[in-house]
Amino acid sequence: MSTALFDYYHANREAHLQGLLDLLRIPSISTLPEHQPDIQRAAEFLANEFRTMGMKNVEIIAGKEKQHPLVYAEWLEAPGKPTLLIYGHYDVQPADPLNEWTSPPFEPAIRNDNIYARGAVDDKGQVYLLVKAVEGFFKTEGKPPLNIKFLIEGEEEVGGEHIDEFVEANPDKLKCDAALVCDTELFAPDLPTITTGLRGLVYTEIEARAAAHDLHSGMYGGAAPNPMQALAEMITLLKGPKGKILIPGFYKRVKEPTKAELKSWKKLPFDEKAFMKKEIGTTALVGEKGYSVLERLWSRPTLEVHGFRGGFTGEGAKTVIPAVATAKVSMRLVPDMNPKEIIKAYTKYMKKITPKGIETAVRILSSAPASVVSTESRWIAAGAEALEQVFKKKTVYMRSGGSIPVVGTFQKFLNAPSVMMGFGLPDDNLHAPNEKFHIPNFYRGIETVGRFLQLLGQ
Repeated sequence: MSTALFDYYHANREAHLQGLLDLLRIPSISTLPEHQPDIQRAAEFLANEFRTMGMKNVEIIAGKEKQHPLVYAEWLEAPGKPTLLIYGHYDVQPADPLNEWTSPPFEPAIRNDNIYARGAVDDKGQVYLLVKAVEGFFKTEGKPPLNIKFLIEGEEEVGGEHIDEFVEANPDKLKCDAALVCDTELFAPDLPTITTGLRGLVYTEIEARAAAHDLHSGMYGGAAPNPMQALAEMITLLKGPKGKILIPGFYKRVKEPTKAELKSWKKLPFDEKAFMKKEIGTTALVGEKGYSVLERLWSRPTLEVHGFRGGFTGEGAKTVIPAVATAKVSMRLVPDMNPKEIIKAYTKYMKKITPKGIETAVRILSSAPASVVSTESRWIAAGAEALEQVFKKKTVYMRSGGSIPVVGTFQKFLNAPSVMMGFGLPDDNLHAPNEKFHIPNFYRGIETVGRFLQLLGQ
């Protein structure tokens, strides 16, 4: 890396941090309609950053009604050099429960070298380090060392429908050699990490109905079907006590990790007891028998229940048999599971186990396949080298139990592999109160991405 670029990153650390704090103050919560103006503000904030630094053809791309805008920018003046598509998202999760935050979620606070705010690490902090890394080339060398396209979305936390449609409809506009995604984490503090695989997702809502209206439990209890009870019984038939998912055909396409992957995972500094107590905060771990914790997290499919809704949940008592009840249920998928096949099998099974007197309907809220990138890719190799130069340690490879649906979208419609190089930490409280981003990782992220771009441009 050039001395000028390195000096620029160091000299502007405080300015970069202040810029991130400004972005974090925007409550761009994508799932709540009342925050639509904040979504627009966050998009405009990033578009202004791109224009100011020197990117070309900066656009805020509106979608259909209720879709959030994409922010696009490009610089394509490096003939013969690769083209890198840089992805991130500016939307955030709701901050509830607010009473569990030490400081207000949209008034970023700095404590113990961490920024505490909703979106600090997921994903505003990581988006902003990408922006500042590219900006450094304009400020010191007048141009980046390769062709750059930015595509930043505003609805990753609610399914990413707009970006999926846009990528599918615009393969020529978004044509690239590879994508860079900074929405993952380091396996452990100070351990440079590249994520090579993600689980897919099928997120569902199942509704159970019985009577035409709520019923008095004294007058009708014992004869009237109860949708809450029925739904609870159905949920217990989805997964056995040993963690085995009971949907027929669920496991038929599960691809096992390679022997090399399993061998490398065993070498990772993983402390099961510390993971259980510090990260999860429980007294026992669950899951399929015969698989390690990391295997269960990264390479095995799962089914989880996220919530029930129905009946009376207020203070005091109300003796009511609800007419309708709903449950949120998701399944994480692994290679080579097909989301459409899983949806079909799940829907068929739910119909089969529906108790008499109950009508059920399954709604699919989102779905995406799993994805895996080879560690032998030249793009992965460049990412690993850049990380090693900054962290002064050998890069390790891991998978993630989570899902980043756009990675599969880039592979499917652009034929572009994704380099998932994130700088969060396992205890950064993503989606939870007191979300944080370790400030030294923010700075190291800027420098690592700068080195990565330079290596690709050589």
